[in-house]
Amino acid sequence: MTYRIAITGAGIGGLAAAALLARDGHDISLFERFPAPKPLGSGLVVQPVGLAVLDALGAGETARALGAPLTRMLGHSGPRIALDVAYRPEQPGLAMHRAALFHVLWQAAHAQGIAPTTGHTALSTQQTPQSIRLITDQGPCGAFDLIVDASGAGSPLSPLTAKPLPFGAVWAHVPWPGTDLPPTELRQRYHRASRMAGILPIGCLPGDPTPRAAVFWSLSVGELDQWPNKPLGEWQAEVASFWPAMIPFLDQITDKAQLTPARYSHGTLRRPYSDRLVHIGDAAHRASPQLGQGANMALLDAYALATALRLPLDEALPAYHRARRWHLGLYQAMSAAFTPQYQSQSRALPALRDHVLAPMSRLWPLPRILSALVSGDLIPPVAGTLFPKP
Repeated sequence: MTYRIAITGAGIGGLAAAALLARDGHDISLFERFPAPKPLGSGLVVQPVGLAVLDALGAGETARALGAPLTRMLGHSGPRIALDVAYRPEQPGLAMHRAALFHVLWQAAHAQGIAPTTGHTALSTQQTPQSIRLITDQGPCGAFDLIVDASGAGSPLSPLTAKPLPFGAVWAHVPWPGTDLPPTELRQRYHRASRMAGILPIGCLPGDPTPRAAVFWSLSVGELDQWPNKPLGEWQAEVASFWPAMIPFLDQITDKAQLTPARYSHGTLRRPYSDRLVHIGDAAHRASPQLGQGANMALLDAYALATALRLPLDEALPAYHRARRWHLGLYQAMSAAFTPQYQSQSRALPALRDHVLAPMSRLWPLPRILSALVSGDLIPPVAGTLFPKP
């Protein structure tokens, strides 16, 4: 059976859902608020289970050609190793610029005949006896069997009220410079949990083979409020003093416009659907990026929803929720537990991290467990289905 489906938001979750659902024969209308769809943000990691979704779309090889294989995450607190997680050798992560992942998903959606309706900001929905309408700033749209809300953290269709987190970051991406840092590892450096700097290799941009890196610097919410007033040179000197290895990256940042401030929040909808309306991605759940699962979760939601919509509609939405509930719950709990160890004003939690948890993490079987955690398959990502092998 097939349905008339409207999708709001041409981001990671929206494009993946559009391509997967169109492939299954559904009639898809994709609405995007920007005049031209575009990615927001800098670097991200597509974990092995997210890559399995891209492979299911036929887009995995294109993504691998643009991204950088990620084999390890290594973080230091002074001379101590505070984080050391290796991927399975046969299943690395894939670090990408968000624009590269957008390009891959855009191509996949276009291949399924998806042509988004742009310049339409979703405002609300309107139920009719046999359908649902999408109300946008341009007026009512269509009569659909289902609306998929993939509008992101600011979705006006989602009832989620997330808790703001006390720390965010500023991000930039620059060409990978001459450096001794390995181009297959995420490297981080911490001072307690109040300071964190990171360097992530992210492959290249579409049409430009230059290898690139994402750099980020953790800031409290109060510091983010003052960020527009902070001189670029003062910030660069602070970061360079904290971690001299970042100097070749910082030297390429000549304008604060190259840096994007990011704020984070945490929360999950207890029930991510109602009558003929379902929420995916950040419209359904939000967390700190500390575990690197944001893109993963959107891709998995899209895959789980497409699988569930092979059922009658009144069965499909509860089935989607059941398929994702336990995986989402586990990773949301892990994010809530780990984030304060790396981004907070606590002094006790970083000491626990450095002197107890980090040494323990190198003892069997914890390295294997941590590999599964970052890969996204500590438990089945889509319960009750034959999820493709990552």
